[in-house]
Formats: sequence, structure tokens, C-alpha cells
Amino acid sequence: MTIIEKIIAAHSVENKVKPGDIVDIEIDARVARDFGGPNVVKNLETYGLSLDDPAKTFFTFDTNPTGSDQKYAANQQVIRVFARKHGVKIFDIDNGIGTHTLIREGLAWPGSTAVTTDSHANILGAIGAFGQGMGDKDIAAAFYRGKVWFKVPPSVKINLTGKLPVKVTAKDIILNLLHEFGANSLLGMAVEFYGEVVDNLTLDQRITIASMGTEMGVIILLFPPNKEVMDFCKNATGRKLEPVLADAGAKYAKVFTLDAGQFVPMVSRPGKPDDTVDINTEKRVKIDSAFVGSCTNGRMEDMRAVAAVLKGRKVAPGVVLKIVPSTDNIWRKCLDEGLMTIFKESGALVSNAGCAGCAAGQVGQNGPGEVTISTGNRNFPGKQGKGLVYLASPASVAASAVAGYITGADDIPEQPAHFDYENADIDYKPAAQHTHVPKDKPVEINGRVWMIEKDDIDTDMIFHNRYLQITDPEKMGQYIFDNLEGYEDFAQKVKPGDIVVTGKNFGAGSSRQQAVDGFKTLGVQAIMAESFGAIYERNAINAALPVLTYSSLENIDLQDGDTVTLNFETGTLINKRNNKSTGVTPFSEVQMEIYKNDGLF
Repeated sequence: MTIIEKIIAAHSVENKVKPGDIVDIEIDARVARDFGGPNVVKNLETYGLSLDDPAKTFFTFDTNPTGSDQKYAANQQVIRVFARKHGVKIFDIDNGIGTHTLIREGLAWPGSTAVTTDSHANILGAIGAFGQGMGDKDIAAAFYRGKVWFKVPPSVKINLTGKLPVKVTAKDIILNLLHEFGANSLLGMAVEFYGEVVDNLTLDQRITIASMGTEMGVIILLFPPNKEVMDFCKNATGRKLEPVLADAGAKYAKVFTLDAGQFVPMVSRPGKPDDTVDINTEKRVKIDSAFVGSCTNGRMEDMRAVAAVLKGRKVAPGVVLKIVPSTDNIWRKCLDEGLMTIFKESGALVSNAGCAGCAAGQVGQNGPGEVTISTGNRNFPGKQGKGLVYLASPASVAASAVAGYITGADDIPEQPAHFDYENADIDYKPAAQHTHVPKDKPVEINGRVWMIEKDDIDTDMIFHNRYLQITDPEKMGQYIFDNLEGYEDFAQKVKPGDIVVTGKNFGAGSSRQQAVDGFKTLGVQAIMAESFGAIYERNAINAALPVLTYSSLENIDLQDGDTVTLNFETGTLINKRNNKSTGVTPFSEVQMEIYKNDGLF
């Protein structure tokens, strides 16, 4: 049998398996991340499923280790509560990438099996183990049964001959393989690597190559463990291990022999990881940012390669370099070895360990029009942001960050490139001028009242900070009050022409304009409060959203749903239900002028 067949057979009731067989596999490590993990918990609780073995069950928080996203923070807490209840180990936000943790902590070893909600779980092929990314239903079933069903894949053998050129890195090896095989010619197969080049690869290099098996469309890229890998895994597990190796008579669907001596440093062009070309083809393409990290290239050897390029150099003007180690252990080693000093002196931003650019919850994302060179494994449109992403080795990314354009570590200029705004591809021309036509705006309005009898409603309650990336005012209204207890459905129930009446210090807190503009989007005609936060009041006046203060409304018996008439000029407020009237503070001269002008501008 091949390596994959022997591992599957050893974890099933079968003595021998072949491609196409479907068998139940015992799973040594059952894992869910903060991405997908909450749905795993939901499935378990919805169907009343217990855990087969809590000691083999784990959660890893790596997609948003900064806790900067409210939804991720909520999901992480859901998992923490479940884990405490069931005695499950969590590798929390201070840990780093989960698949790397499985190797470091000895939870995966040569010949073992592991499943997780991470699509790059096949990174475990680096140590000759079986790892698979699966959906939340699969993982919930693995938590419950300790097993999953699996179809034995056909195996392929790739022999790498020749002598690897000095400047060709592990990332370049996988990019060359993607150039050779594309994203689907080995689809659904298990690939084994052989040859002197392979024998000499370090664990970090094997991890880099194995991590992009998903981008090749394979089930897994498997490396027969060498002595370094076996020693590492023995120390991590604390027990004696034997590698799982293919039999001499193993049958392969295909066998390929490639001359690694012909490999060159490469980049993947934006949009497709397998659109790989010699880096010289894309040389001098101007970049805006550079990223080093991900499960593919966040290892210690990668950090050292980057530091070797950056030492004594500065990141080019106008370029942002972001560095994210894959695990906290590697982050600490960078600190101990002085690499952090090199990174910071070069002008790089260093974040805590995690997935980073591959996941939307951490540094590494880019904006529209931004050109990034990245050590990640994917550059699909929108995956690492809304800009363009090239993939390359850590040395090439660092060199490009210093140069200001795509280049290799052997061709860094004395002087970096500068942005030429006059000739840049991005359109820097100012927007077309707005011709203002004053509106004939009423000074007296009629509307239905929302009585929100609360004080100190701050701008996070009005428009939460998780929506601050929204810049289109027309999209802001839907989120108004969705963080105010009891009024989460306000945006669905409010009608154009309604008037909000509330208590003291409305709009306290942050200076965000969205907390004003969202009301205008919903068609709210005015807000009355006993008092306003100072910044909020200015924002509202400048945006021509009528805001007025009152001392007391008791004498008009104002209730939720009443219709009122409100005059901005006189400050007269009339409750149409009982025809009682009272006075509120009228517009000042400045407020009236801005209101009639339909805004400060």
C-alpha cells in the first residue's frame, strides 16, 4: 500500500484498502477553529450529541486572535462556554495557527489522523500524517463518533531530481509545482514526494509545501519523514514513533519525475494561486503593501529569511509591510533572537500570531486598488481584501517591500521606488464638484413619535463600531439601534417621517458621523432629547438632521406612537392626540441656516 492507504487501513477495521474504498477512519485529533467552531457546537447541541473522547477533542482560535471583530468575539465565547462544560482543551487567541499547534504539541505525529474546520489541515502531510479540512457537520460527527467516513484516494508519486538552486526557496518549489500541475490535474489525489531534494527539506520547508496542497486540488501532499522530522515529533509526543512508509510494491495512479535544478523563484499573479510565473516576468510592478505570514510562510526559517533582507534597510516610502508569525512560540523566538528589533527598525508592523491575511479578522487585508505581495497561499479575488495580491516567498516579499516594487532578494536597488501620483494607474483626480441647489425645507413638521425613555444612549448603541467600515450613507440606516437593548429591530419598524424622543446625553461617546447619517437614511425627521452629547449635536446640526432639546414633556402626556406637530422656528410642540402643547428649544440662527442649506456644505 501507499502511505495514505496504510494510514487509513491502520485507523479502520480493514487490513488493506485501495483507491475508491469507503471506510470509517478513527481520528486521533478532532479539532474546530473559531471559524466554523460555533456551528460545530450548534450541531452538537441541536442534536443532543455527546463527545466520544474530550481528551482527543480541541478548539483553536487562530482566524481572529486579536478579538477585533465583534462576531468572532461572540463566537469564541460560545466555544469557551461549551469547552468548559465538556472539559475540552482550547488553544486560545494567544496561541497561533491551529494546524501548526497540532504538530508542535504532539497532537499529530507521523501516521496519525486529524480533522479540523481548517481547509489547510492537509499541512500535516509535512510530517507524514493524514490531515483533512471538513465542514462543521463532519467535525461535529467526528467529535461525537470519533470517526469519519472517507473515500480512499488514488496516490501519485513525484520524484524531484537534480540540485535545487540556492535562491530557490520552499515557497518557490510549490509555486513551480503549481506551474507544472495547475489547480486540478491531480484533483482528489494523495501525492508522495521522493528524491534527494526532498530528503534534505527541513520541517519548516515541508510545512510550506504541504500547506498549498489545497491550492493544487490534491487531498494531501505527503512527505516520508526524515530524521529531523522524526526527532521533532518524538520530542513533541514524548514517546517512541515509527514512520509510515509506502511498500516497495505500492501502486500509483501516476508517477512524475521533475528536475528541481530547473526551478526558479516565482510569483503567483493576482486571482489564481496556480497562475505562476518567473519572478522576473513581474519585476518592477509597483506595490502598496507586503505581507509575511499565514500557515504557509509564518515559520521561524521564514522570519529569519525576512530579517536577513531587512537588516540595515528600510521599507520603501509609501509601502506598508505587515509581519505575522504563525505561532506564539515563533513570535517569542523572533523576540529572543533580535528579529523583532530588525523588523521594527525597518518600519514593519508586527502583529500577534495567527492566520492574518487569509482571514478577515486580522492584519493583512488590502483595499480597492491596493497592490500587495504576500507569502500567503491564496490570492483569489476578495480573499485577502479588495485589492490585487501576488504570492511569493518570504525573501522576495521582504525584498519587494524594500524596493517598492516586485523583485527578488538578489536584486534590491540602492534607492527605493517612490509613488508618482501624476502618472499612477489609480485615479487621484478629485471627485466632480457638487452643485448645490437649496431645498425649500419645512420649519414645521408632523410625525409619529418613538418614545425611547433612556439616558446616555451612546453612539455604539446607535451605530456599533463593527459597522464603521461602511462609507455609503444609504447602507447605514439598517444598523441604527441594533446594539440598543429592546430596540434591535428599530430599523425594520421605523417609518419615514417618524420622530425620536429620548432622554439625557443622547449620542454620547464616539464622534462617528454614521450615528447621524443612519437616521437620515431611515427618513427620521427629527430627534428630541433632554440633552445631547456635544460632538453628536454638532454632527447632527451640520448634517441638517433636526435635533432639539426639551426640559419636560409631562404637561402634554406624550406617549409612544402619538403624532405631534413640531415647529423648529418657534419651538412649539403639539400632541395631536390631546391637542396639548409645550415649548422646546427652537433652532438657533446658525442651526436654521445650515438646516435650510441642507447641510454645512
